[in-house]
Amino acid sequence: MSDETTGSRAGAQASRRKRTDAQRNVDSLLDAAKTVFGTSGVDAPAKQITDLAGVGVGTLYRHFPQRSDLIKAVIEREIDACADAGPALAAEHEPLAALARWLDRLAALVATKRGFAAALHSGNPAYDGLSGYLMAKLGPPLGALLDTATAAGEIRAEVSPQDLIYAVAKLCAPMPDEEPDYARRMVALLVNGLRSGEVPR
Repeated sequence: MSDETTGSRAGAQASRRKRTDAQRNVDSLLDAAKTVFGTSGVDAPAKQITDLAGVGVGTLYRHFPQRSDLIKAVIEREIDACADAGPALAAEHEPLAALARWLDRLAALVATKRGFAAALHSGNPAYDGLSGYLMAKLGPPLGALLDTATAAGEIRAEVSPQDLIYAVAKLCAPMPDEEPDYARRMVALLVNGLRSGEVPR
């Protein structure tokens, strides 16, 4: 084997290691940011995030030059995780149970977004595409769960993914003097109302 070939392979391996390390750093930063934002708000010091992630401040700004970049990435990651949960829940549970568990997951996602409310309503154009991203990512897995539950005769057929996402968002709106699990109980009532049967007149 020539020195040139050996050098090329070594370079490719080094490049892969750098990409792996970089992705690990991004994952650590997003995990840390979610935790810190949840406890200290989205304006928490960068060092609080990097200390929890175990990386330097320079690493944070290399991957997320603006605070809005980090906030958006955290929210998109939570949306992706919620979307990915759909097929997994469908494989593990009966149709209605899978739908209920997924909607509970969606309620938790909406609660996470509430912690970012001030930033999301700041008028920063960095957040303009988040609503469209959420619908594009969550609509298909929710639609699949609804179709399966409808085909099994467990829920009514007249609800759309968009209707349900909007309904959960409204039910999870903050209510004064209510305990933390209030929204999840309201979503459970919504699921119960989806059950098949005669529609009230």
